[in-house]
Amino acid sequence: MTSHTHGSASRQTWAPPSRKPPLASRMLRATWRGLPAKRHDVGWEPGLPVPAADGSPLITDHYFPRAEGDFPTLLVRSPYGRSLPWSPMYGVLFAEQGFHVVLQSCRGTGGSGGTFDLWRNEVADGQATVSWLREQSWFNGTLGTVGPSYLAYVQWALAVDPPPELKAMVVQVGLHDPHALFHAQGALHLENALAVGVGMTYQHQGMAAFLRATLRLRRCLRDVITAQPLRGAYVPALGGDVPWLDDVMSHPDAKDAYWNGASLAAVAERLDVPTGLITGWHDALGDQTFEQYRRLREAGCETALLVGPWTHTSALQQGWPEVFAESLAWLRAHLYDDPSGLRPTRVRVHVGGEDDWRDIDDWPPATAVSSWFPTAQGHLTRQAPTESAPLTSFRYDPTDPTPSLGGPLLSRTAGPRDNSTLEIRDDVLTFTGPPLTEPVDVLGPVSARLSMSTDTGHADVFTRLCDVDTRGRSINICDGLGRIRTAEQAPSHITVPMRSTAHRFAVGHRIRWQISGGAHPRYARNPGTGESPVDATTFTPVRMTLHADSALMLATPARSFGLGPTGNG
Repeated sequence: MTSHTHGSASRQTWAPPSRKPPLASRMLRATWRGLPAKRHDVGWEPGLPVPAADGSPLITDHYFPRAEGDFPTLLVRSPYGRSLPWSPMYGVLFAEQGFHVVLQSCRGTGGSGGTFDLWRNEVADGQATVSWLREQSWFNGTLGTVGPSYLAYVQWALAVDPPPELKAMVVQVGLHDPHALFHAQGALHLENALAVGVGMTYQHQGMAAFLRATLRLRRCLRDVITAQPLRGAYVPALGGDVPWLDDVMSHPDAKDAYWNGASLAAVAERLDVPTGLITGWHDALGDQTFEQYRRLREAGCETALLVGPWTHTSALQQGWPEVFAESLAWLRAHLYDDPSGLRPTRVRVHVGGEDDWRDIDDWPPATAVSSWFPTAQGHLTRQAPTESAPLTSFRYDPTDPTPSLGGPLLSRTAGPRDNSTLEIRDDVLTFTGPPLTEPVDVLGPVSARLSMSTDTGHADVFTRLCDVDTRGRSINICDGLGRIRTAEQAPSHITVPMRSTAHRFAVGHRIRWQISGGAHPRYARNPGTGESPVDATTFTPVRMTLHADSALMLATPARSFGLGPTGNG
């Protein structure tokens, strides 16, 4: 480990306090299985006031190994409080493994001074915290960062101007672009926006307050999502006004001045701090993680990627043993110069369908794009159409919107679900391939090339890849939403990204392509009039027509598809 002189004059005089971590944290720690054995007992210094950039106190807890010696420091900054689950997951577990852990509440949360303002203060406050660290007798000058979601955003904020002490980052199910969290192709991520509103407003007040607020939102959700207009409808459900939530919901354009400085995507383009990335196939921020990986690789930055069968929240629950082990190995490699825990390849992904992990050299791996085409009979075939005539149509009614089911949400309903009940609706098209005679692997980005016309000129289109098993269950794999803006009846040609996946369609299974006019309340319903979904009070049904030159595009290894001579369904 690199030797530093920070605080060396007084390090020998620092006497660690005798206080143990909170009882609730120790009790939760005792319930976890499959984690590495602890190396050290843990001490705790709670409630330290760290001056922010403007002097406001940022309340900070310090966890540390109760042992002699130099230990590197991990900085964990959070707007969600410093108690459960952050105290045991980050404070206790990493201190047990030989790290000082500085767990800090962002300004305006968890007792810290100032006012919380989504993303605007994190660059300056992160730098101020590092300045404070340099004055601590126990800080040896070797610093890492770790954390999920917004706790990842603050890592990117620190990396805008990385301090020389910063030697490693671990970004778990991480955010770098707030706009993309709330909007997609002009559509509002309504359900996720409400979930973020509850989390940001209540979680730092403690688990009891957060649970009450979550249950209240659940009870009031239908009233919120069906309100006309949508603006302000969340207030009873969230227990009051949340000004920043109003702002993010009403600014759908990423180029709006409101979003200036929000996206930290460009940080990865010039970073040379080794950065480990972790996400799940159904993580609401999965696309952002893949973008981070691409930018880091293009910049030549040392990076690694782990993708599990997780949602945003299950990565930190069912997936925690793998996530913690991956994070710990990365931090030990770069803060202790101990690479023994690193895996041999840069990328490890969980492959759905075969329920196994694969180590691969890079992401996406070398694949070919295979196109699958819809037919008027509802089949999915490899045979390209000979014309672009209208194929089939459906009517989308925003007063009875197509419901969302599973997928990359922040709620408990996220992840893979059986879509069979959804697919019997009149406003959902499905195109299904024949039973496979050989497995088909999809490894990489999935997209839809759509040729569609509408009778109003204003519509959204939701497109999803599903795996139909031998029992007829249709399980969602990945999906995406696009916005159609055309002259009436004229076809619109758009490509809709449907995220990335690693999935094996087994022998006997069928590939299904699902198309509809929305997924509510995951996305705010399109009113069909061109009005903002936040302010619309008039809703117009729209007739949507799919043309034959549309295609589902899958990243697949160059291999036989086991479909017979034409692949017709």
